[in-house]
Amino acid sequence: MNRLVKWLAMIGMASLMAAAAGAAGAAERGTSEEAVALVKKAIAFYKANGMEKTAAEINGKTGMFESKDLYLFVAPVAPGPVTAHGANAKLVGKELGDLRDVDGVYFTRRFREVAGKEGKGWVDYKWPNAKSGALEAKSTYVERVDNVYFACGVYKAGK
Repeated sequence: MNRLVKWLAMIGMASLMAAAAGAAGAAERGTSEEAVALVKKAIAFYKANGMEKTAAEINGKTGMFESKDLYLFVAPVAPGPVTAHGANAKLVGKELGDLRDVDGVYFTRRFREVAGKEGKGWVDYKWPNAKSGALEAKSTYVERVDNVYFACGVYKAGK
């Protein structure tokens, strides 16, 4: 009986630890609301300081425009090179219009389309998580300002 109690206690403790680890992992994921707020924060900074300083902050990964697994990127509404990218500096200066996800979605074209026609909105596609490297469903909020769009995506684990 004593062994059974110890065994059940160990299982219970392991379950609690697993639940806590899962909750901590979920807490590291940004929400849709946080993504929109980060974009709006960057737009306000851009309006006050201009694109050069804004791009330097995003590209320099100072933490000003990062939260949990969220990061920003900026590109022109018309086809053209990425201006700033908070997760991958190698993408800055590259035209990504022909980039597709694993399902064949031309998501960067959709970013420009949403920004150009609607001014703001969401685009769904699949992309490697910048923190874990795992391929995940992602929904990115884009918002146009002048001739560029600011964007921030939310990873959706398990989808």
